[in-house]
Amino acid sequence: MIAILTDHSVLIIGVLAAGFFAGFAGGMFGIGGGIITVPVLYAVFQSLGVGEGPSLKTAIGTSLSVIIVTSIRSLMTHHKAGHVDGMILRGWAPWIAVGAAGGGMVARWAPVELLTIIFAGGALYVAWRRIFPKASARPANTNLTAKRFKIPIGAGTGLFSSLMGLGGGAVGVMVMTMAGRSMHQAIGTSAGFGIAVAVPGATGFVLSGWGVDGLPPLSAGYVNGAAFAAMALTAAIAAPIGARLSHRLDGRRLSQIFGAYVLVAASSLVLDVFLP
Repeated sequence: MIAILTDHSVLIIGVLAAGFFAGFAGGMFGIGGGIITVPVLYAVFQSLGVGEGPSLKTAIGTSLSVIIVTSIRSLMTHHKAGHVDGMILRGWAPWIAVGAAGGGMVARWAPVELLTIIFAGGALYVAWRRIFPKASARPANTNLTAKRFKIPIGAGTGLFSSLMGLGGGAVGVMVMTMAGRSMHQAIGTSAGFGIAVAVPGATGFVLSGWGVDGLPPLSAGYVNGAAFAAMALTAAIAAPIGARLSHRLDGRRLSQIFGAYVLVAASSLVLDVFLP
C-alpha cells in the first residue's frame, strides 16, 4: 500500500488539489466544479493506462458524484446568507432531475468524441458569457417558475449538465441573471441545482457503466470510488470558503476570471482528445 501511494503521489496530490479548487469554485460561482474536475480526472485515468472512452466517461460520472457533496455544502452557506430563491429551486429541481437521469443513461452509448464536443462546446460558451456578459435582456420580474420556463429550461439544464459532468449552475446563473436576478442570488440558487443534477446523473453513470471492461480500478460503473473519496473530502472543506468569499467580492470580475480558466480547461481537453 505504501509503495502504491508513493508511486502515485503526484496523481493523488493533483486529485486532492483539484477537489479543493473545484469545491472553492463551486461555492463561489455556483457551478458545481465539474469544469475543473473532469479534465483533471480524465488526465489521471489516462496516465494509469485506461482507454480514452472509459477515462472520459468515468471522469464525468465521478465528477457528478463529487458535485453532490460540493452542492450541499455550498447551498447551506448561501442559504444562511439569504441568497437562495427557494421557489425557483423547488420549481426547477424535478425537471432538472429528469433531464439529468436521461443524460446519465445516454452516456453508455455516446462516443467519446461526442461527449468531448458537448463538454467543450458548453464550456466554451460558458467561458464566453462569463468573460463578456450581456446586459439583462428580460425585466427583473420575469416569473422563472412558470411552466414555459421551468420545464424546458430545467430539463435541458439537467440533460446538458449531466452529459458535461457539471452541476447545473453554468446554465442556471446565466438564465437567472438574464432575468434580472442579482449575481449573488443566481449563484446561491444555482448551487442547489447541482444536487438535482448530480444524484440522478451519477446514478445513471453507475448503471450505464456497470459491467463495462477496462474501467479504472475501484470503479462502480462510470464512477471511481477512490477519486470520489479524495475529491469529495477536499471539496467539502473548500465549498463553504468559496461561498462566503463570493458574498464579499464583485461578481462580474470573479465571473471573468473564472471564464478565463474555463476557456483554458476546455481547450486543453479538446487538444488531448482530438490530437495524437
